[in-house]
Amino acid sequence: MILAMFTTASARSNRGLLVFGEFFIDLVFYNLAHIPRMGEELKTASFARFPGGGVATTALVAAKLGTPTNIVTRVGRDAQFSPEWKKMAAGGVSTRGTEIDERFPTAITVCAAFEGDRALITHDAINAKLERLLASGAVQKQVSKARHLHLACAMRTPQKWTAALKKIRKRGLTVSTDSGWNPESFDLPGIAPLLRLCEFSFPNAAEAKAMTGKKTVEAAARELARFVRIPVIKLGADGSVAIRDGKMVRMKSIRVRAVDATGAGDAFNGGFLHGYLAGWPLEECMRAGNVCGALATTGAGGSAAIPTRQKLEKWMKKLR
Repeated sequence: MILAMFTTASARSNRGLLVFGEFFIDLVFYNLAHIPRMGEELKTASFARFPGGGVATTALVAAKLGTPTNIVTRVGRDAQFSPEWKKMAAGGVSTRGTEIDERFPTAITVCAAFEGDRALITHDAINAKLERLLASGAVQKQVSKARHLHLACAMRTPQKWTAALKKIRKRGLTVSTDSGWNPESFDLPGIAPLLRLCEFSFPNAAEAKAMTGKKTVEAAARELARFVRIPVIKLGADGSVAIRDGKMVRMKSIRVRAVDATGAGDAFNGGFLHGYLAGWPLEECMRAGNVCGALATTGAGGSAAIPTRQKLEKWMKKLR
């Protein structure tokens, strides 16, 4: 049974960022001695739980930097009592239009973080056929209040997503996408019509190469540029690379001591989109994304170390 939509008092009236997709409760175990083997119990004193997924992290970063931000997602009834869900409103993020589905619990991910990387196990039955929510009337009301729509989810039926996005583009919004590591949705010919509706796509290096079948990041970026206006590929500690008007743009990152890489790519997206909506040039958007992504790795979870706008600008100066 689908229940009424969530609303919060934190909704902002200014047209800004709408982030649509999958919300997770993340349980992260870090500072591990090694990656656990089958049949082994590994103990650590380092544990954190927080709102996760591209929806939560991208939105929290953008909101803290000053961008009016709303999320639309699907959660279980348990979210109403979840500290992780409450952190969204506390972080200045509106949740108007979000759907409560009492048939399933809110999606949850368990993460084992080790030496700057991580392994994930996720239960997300609630996120099936999320494209139906995107096409709903309640979501369309939120679309009318936004300037940019960011899709933070897998798009396993691209034809249905494309149809919904065409209607959204007609309302004047720009669109970006980050589907994460979902190989079943990487079929480039099938997703090409959707990408052509996007201003940006934000895959990491592995995702970009898997989507295009190319062996190098540069070749993958050029292949993606045949479809999306500006593909931006995230390279972790090596920064990011983008294609604009046929020319490659590279941007280095800051150096940090990484603790947990969970959500770093989504933090990049939040920083980048904050800059985009503020009218910054591509290079500055990439610098902002690189800084937010790098800082995200210094704590557990992508939203544990979000800079203030002033600190972001100080870090960005070091990359100029």
